[in-house]
Amino acid sequence: MEVKAIAKYVRISTLKVNYICKEIRGKKVDDALAILKFTPKKGARLLAQVLQSAVANAEHNNNLNRDTLIVKEAYANDAPVMKRYRPKAKGAAYPILKRSSHIGVVVAERE
Repeated sequence: MEVKAIAKYVRISTLKVNYICKEIRGKKVDDALAILKFTPKKGARLLAQVLQSAVANAEHNNNLNRDTLIVKEAYANDAPVMKRYRPKAKGAAYPILKRSSHIGVVVAERE
């Protein structure tokens, strides 16, 4: 059985989070949380919160055992981009793109 959790409109670029997602895919839940705990990135902290939420959903809503859970999917998709502008020389304006993302984690029982 698969259980998922999603954090939407998180103010971090998807590229930064996907590097960390790649590290935890296919790992046991406790191993993945240990990896995220010692990864010194903002995305690791956000991903750990989503993973803990998915595990809590699996334990409380579906009565699954935490020891049998693995991270089946971990992903970050694009969310809306805030567009800002920076004034430059000779009346020009350069765009600043403040990216955000939707972070999702799917946990499943090990076969």
